[in-house]
Amino acid sequence: MSKRHEHWGTRIGFLLASAGSAIGLGSLWRFPYVTGQNGGGAFVLLYLLFTVLIALPALIGELLLGRMTQRSSILAYSEATGNPNMRALGWFSFLTTFLILSYYNVVAGWTLNYALMSLAQFTNGKTPAEIQDTFTILYTAWDVNLFWLLVYMAINIGVVLSGVRKGIERWSRILMPLLFVILIGMLIFSMFLPGFPKALSYLMTPDFSKVTGSTVLTALGMSFFTISVGLGINVTYGSYLRENESIPKMSVLIALMTTFVSLLAALMIFPIIFTYNFPPEGGPGLIFKTMPVLFSRMPATILLSTTFFLLVVFAALTSTIALLEVLVANVMEVFEWTRKKAVWVVSLAVFVMGIPSAVAGSDTLFSAWLKMYGENFFDTLSNITADWMMPIAALGSTIFIGWHIEKEARYHEYTRPLNQPMLYFLWLPLIRFIAPLSVIAILLQKAGLF
Repeated sequence: MSKRHEHWGTRIGFLLASAGSAIGLGSLWRFPYVTGQNGGGAFVLLYLLFTVLIALPALIGELLLGRMTQRSSILAYSEATGNPNMRALGWFSFLTTFLILSYYNVVAGWTLNYALMSLAQFTNGKTPAEIQDTFTILYTAWDVNLFWLLVYMAINIGVVLSGVRKGIERWSRILMPLLFVILIGMLIFSMFLPGFPKALSYLMTPDFSKVTGSTVLTALGMSFFTISVGLGINVTYGSYLRENESIPKMSVLIALMTTFVSLLAALMIFPIIFTYNFPPEGGPGLIFKTMPVLFSRMPATILLSTTFFLLVVFAALTSTIALLEVLVANVMEVFEWTRKKAVWVVSLAVFVMGIPSAVAGSDTLFSAWLKMYGENFFDTLSNITADWMMPIAALGSTIFIGWHIEKEARYHEYTRPLNQPMLYFLWLPLIRFIAPLSVIAILLQKAGLF
């Protein structure tokens, strides 16, 4: 089998790129509002438990598969077994990633728009209702959304064109430290707000009376979501790993960084919410509707609001770079294209697919979609990928790694360069039984069977 020509230049570069691929809008946007909707501390505890016992073993398995085959997801599944039919798993993962990136870029474009609006002090002289309505105006402005989608795609193209070391790794080493600095700075500010003690108690004190079956499965799904299981990112990034790196050790560090940022984001946002007596279960509009209203009531509005949205921009960019790289790497391998050709063709396809999501708030395209599906194109794509395609891709990945990889090869890849057979035999039942059964439970719950 042919080997890749590129690998990560440094260990820290791999860690920052891999953690950045998981730390995106999921950590800064979705985790806080889902935590609020599910009662706070008990949900956080379940999320941490599932990350350790289920999502982390899946992360280890996907990195292992990538390094063992030196291939991205489509070819990795077939080369690990010698069965070309297994490429179907990789193609399904590829399709899921493609669809997610198409609408994710639209949301990321909103963050760029809000950062610019914050610099322009868009909340000045507006009532809370008018500030919140700004997002509705943006959502229905198809031309503005297309503009920001194009700008954001151009930024991603510029990074991924430069390759693994000069593009993804270099920019991860810039963006991730900036993200941490801004996040910690915002957290320090939140620590001095009157609502910080209440927020700390809310997030760190479990109230199991609020836990339902749905809460448990939502926490389980969040652990998979924040680790990016099933999207091919971990397989692709694992294929760039050198042989002298311990995959279990690297995986633990990635999981720690990801959960750490999710918790810091919640600790940054909830003190602001509690200080101004907003409900913690703010929902998906938390970043674009609630936070601008709260910033408008605080001193140094322009500084706080602009800094916050730059934080979200950086977090989104570290994820979209990874998603685009997965698509590009697969196309390069399957069709034997150059990186330049793959980047431009894939990016054009993603942009075209993103157009219906960008204009979904207006009647510019697919005006009958809402009547037929009960939700617009953007929401349909978001829900199908998050509720069905991602879990199915994760299920296929965990079953394949646990049952279809030749056992000696799997053992060798897990234990090198550090010989730790005990950890391997603790990991194996988790990836073989616990992880797949957990994903099946998510799918059954989504199907309304319990």
